[in-house]
Amino acid sequence: MENREIIKHPLSTEKTIRLMEAENKLVFVVDRKATKHDIKKAVESLFKAKVENVRTVLTSKGEKRAYVRFSPETPAIDIATNLGLM
Repeated sequence: MENREIIKHPLSTEKTIRLMEAENKLVFVVDRKATKHDIKKAVESLFKAKVENVRTVLTSKGEKRAYVRFSPETPAIDIATNLGLM
């Protein structure tokens, strides 16, 4: 699977903005077949950022979300700004 196929798009809601500011996390909608390891590699290569951990959730609508925590030297807000979320 290619990086662009794994990560579909970032989520920008009030909750995700709070997570970004408080916990240095971004939330992405990802492919349902992608593993945490796949997601980590894809995010690191797409955004040239160091990822600390990845947590995934399946929503009731059937989409998979990845909560990606970045290392302290990579502010999530910078990545969000580059993506046009801020």
